[in-house]
Amino acid sequence: MLGGYIGDICQRILNGIVRQLSRLNPNPNLLSVIGLGINVFAAFLYGYGKFFYAGLVMIFANIFDLLDGRVARLTGRVTKFGAFLDSSLDRLSDMVVFLGIIIFYSRDTEFHSTLYAALTGAALIGSVMVSYTSARAESLIPKCDVGFLRRPERVVLLILGSLTVWPESSSLFLNKMPATIWLMAVLSYWTFAQRLFHTWRQIREIERQELASESGTAKSQDGPSLRLGPDPA
Repeated sequence: MLGGYIGDICQRILNGIVRQLSRLNPNPNLLSVIGLGINVFAAFLYGYGKFFYAGLVMIFANIFDLLDGRVARLTGRVTKFGAFLDSSLDRLSDMVVFLGIIIFYSRDTEFHSTLYAALTGAALIGSVMVSYTSARAESLIPKCDVGFLRRPERVVLLILGSLTVWPESSSLFLNKMPATIWLMAVLSYWTFAQRLFHTWRQIREIERQELASESGTAKSQDGPSLRLGPDPA
């Protein structure tokens, strides 16, 4: 009930922003590029350990990620290249943000941690593979969007983890970025495995149907022929 109410409010806010932007008739591709630039800024903040502020910037960046497609549809400027560019820049944005976190844990500071630099790198690879398996699978099967940690969930998890970071606080509920990194690393590969399994099952089912179809066709062709008239003596 409450979740639906909040979601409805967010949708109204987004729709209002989209309508205002549409009056300016911006190029949706430009909005995608601006979204990338904001993510790069968030990556710089992560690199310098400003996790809380990076989380706030990530919220703003992902509003742009939502806007470009909606504005394109409302202004009638939907193109195949625009969809390709948006998807490509989303992947780049993800990698840039992860790189910022890796840099933070690799720096010679009190927070230096080879473990968390490596885990963030693993999460980066996992997120890329989740996206790749979906794109590759959908050239073989109709749809492959299964799994828990898709991009929206990954972004929300990263934002929530970032907003808990207050180094001067010892509260049990704050500074949960290490736990967030563990979750992203583990769940990315879990989602990757889910998509591999889903694709395997779908391909096997398609092949079974094709084999059954070919078998039915062969039986109809090899069946007894209809003879007209008596057999020769």
